[in-house]
Amino acid sequence: MKTMTLRMPHAFRRLARDKRGVSAVEFALLAPVMIGLYLGCVEISAGVGADRKVSLTAAALANLTAQVTTISSTDMGNILDASTAIVAPYSASNLKMSVSCLNIDSTGKATVKWSVTRNGSAKSGVLTIPAALAVPNSQLIYSEVSYAYTPTIGYTITGTLNLSDQMYMSPRLTAPTYGTTACT
Repeated sequence: MKTMTLRMPHAFRRLARDKRGVSAVEFALLAPVMIGLYLGCVEISAGVGADRKVSLTAAALANLTAQVTTISSTDMGNILDASTAIVAPYSASNLKMSVSCLNIDSTGKATVKWSVTRNGSAKSGVLTIPAALAVPNSQLIYSEVSYAYTPTIGYTITGTLNLSDQMYMSPRLTAPTYGTTACT
C-alpha cells in the first residue's frame, strides 16, 4: 500500500503533462456551439431570402399591372404567373397575392374599383392608404403579397412565419381596365 501512495504524485504529474487529449476535449466543448451558429446563419439567410422574394413579387405584380391600359383575364393570369415565378425555389403553393386598382376621389378617399387574387382574398370597398398617396382625382395600383415561410430546421422554435409586403404604384399611362371594369 505504501508503494502505491508513493507512485500517486508521480502519476498525477505525468497526467498533468500529457497534452494528447486537450484538442479532443476542446473540440467536444466547442463543436455544438459552432454547429448551432452555422445552422442559425443558414436559417436566417434562407428567411431573409424568402422575405426579399416576397418584396420583389409585390413590386413586380404592381409594376406589371401599372404598365398596361387594358387587362384581359388571360393577361392577368400571365401577370400573376410571372409574379409567382419570382419566389422560386420556394414553393408557390404558400404564396397569396392580390392586385387592385384604387380610384381616389376629390376628397382623397380610395375606393377599390377592381381586385384580382390568387390564393388570397380580393379587396373591396374603401381602403385606407397613406396620406401622402391620397392625391385627389387619381388612381393607384395596389398589390399585396404574403408567404407562409416554414424554416427548415428552426420550425420547432418559430413555427411558420407569415412574410408579407405591399406596394402602391401609379399607372404609367392611364388606369388599367380589367375586363369591362374601369378604374375611374
